[in-house]
Amino acid sequence: MNPILLLVILAVPVILAFLWAVGAYNGLVTLRNRFKNAFAQIDVQLKRRYDLIPNLVETAKGYMKHERGTLEAVISARNAASSAQSRAAQIPGDPGAMKELAGAEAALTGTLGRLFALAEAYPDLKANTTMNGLMEELTSTENKVSFARQSYNDAVMQYNTGRELFPTNLVAGAFNFTAAELFVVERPEEKQAPKVSF
Repeated sequence: MNPILLLVILAVPVILAFLWAVGAYNGLVTLRNRFKNAFAQIDVQLKRRYDLIPNLVETAKGYMKHERGTLEAVISARNAASSAQSRAAQIPGDPGAMKELAGAEAALTGTLGRLFALAEAYPDLKANTTMNGLMEELTSTENKVSFARQSYNDAVMQYNTGRELFPTNLVAGAFNFTAAELFVVERPEEKQAPKVSF
């Protein structure tokens, strides 16, 4: 047998395997960047939400002088959620950071719910146009967060599936493509934006 022909016969499978590995690697990078971009959309909406909350509390403060503890709890929960969001933004998909963010968001939603429930007892606050405007903006932002979270979770699912399928999992393991965490709100009552009628 001709040595050149033998070399070609041996080289073709190696070249094909190399090209497949490059394609698999690039596909995983694309999927990882897609879920990171999807988290960036959540990040934008959460920052908007966190910026609205102090204005909401300041507006309510003038009417709810005897509810200082609730107002402080909202600001505290907002600060904790903002810190968790900053950590999650540094490493989107990290299991610890995503669970911390989900927990902080659940706590913030709970304290906002208590604030809204208390606000019902203050007719002047319910009639305040600034408060109504802030509530509308917050509701709109909550909806945008929900859509962004769904997009992020879809992108994470595609990435995780791609990295687990054989034989791509060989490339994922060799190049340390770790699993990404979904952004899941665990209790049913936390899955909905706070509802208040002013």
